[in-house]
Amino acid sequence: MAAAVAEHGPLCVGIDPHPGLLASWGLPQDAAGLERFALTCVEAFGGRVALVKPQAAFFEAHGSRGVAVLERVIADLRDSGTLVLVDAKRGDIGSTMAAYAAAYLTEGSPLAGDAVTVSPFLGFGSLDPALEAAAASGRGLFVLALTSNPEGASVQRAVGTDGRSVAQSIVAAAARANAGAEPFGDVGLVVGATLDELGVDLSDLGGYVLAPGFGAQGATVADLRALFGPELRGVLPTSSRDVLRHGPETAKLRSAVDAVRRSLEM
Repeated sequence: MAAAVAEHGPLCVGIDPHPGLLASWGLPQDAAGLERFALTCVEAFGGRVALVKPQAAFFEAHGSRGVAVLERVIADLRDSGTLVLVDAKRGDIGSTMAAYAAAYLTEGSPLAGDAVTVSPFLGFGSLDPALEAAAASGRGLFVLALTSNPEGASVQRAVGTDGRSVAQSIVAAAARANAGAEPFGDVGLVVGATLDELGVDLSDLGGYVLAPGFGAQGATVADLRALFGPELRGVLPTSSRDVLRHGPETAKLRSAVDAVRRSLEM
């Protein structure tokens, strides 16, 4: 990840085959349209950015054919040398979490990219099978911590008996998992770029921060710097619709990516 960011910059581009985007690209609302959309994105983004984030739900919505497209997207991006974050937000306990870990974090699984998003809201310890699988295979996790949806605050900002917010306890658990790793550990966090305030201390995290909401959802470079600090070290701004709206022409998608990358250098 560090090498990819050094080469391409910190931008993460999402592949979100939303029905509205399929329509705006003139594509049918079926698995064939999904495949055309997704593979166009692979052609446009592969080898051009540090990280690409396919949103698993939009593929799963098309059943087994959609999942097959997701598998191809993961394989083709990895063949291009581009890191893949599968945005699946999985979270469960015991053997079920272990099965999710096998699917998304184990070498040889067709759904295993380079990292996966997970939910810690059954307790951070419920993620142990995923932590173990990630460490064993050289992959990573991005753990939900502070999401941008208004409903999230009722859980994430809630204060426990130790006086810390739930979000801060997640940060602390991730920091323990990353202890001693250089330059960053296997466990990153998801923190919305559109938050009004951070309200947690990330200084000891030792992992990357995925910041969705950059671009179309309203967050600017100035907002990122105000939220995370002027250097933005370890922050991976995520842009999806702001880039995808320029399709279906591959050249226009690439131009949009290049423009966003340049904006992050300012």
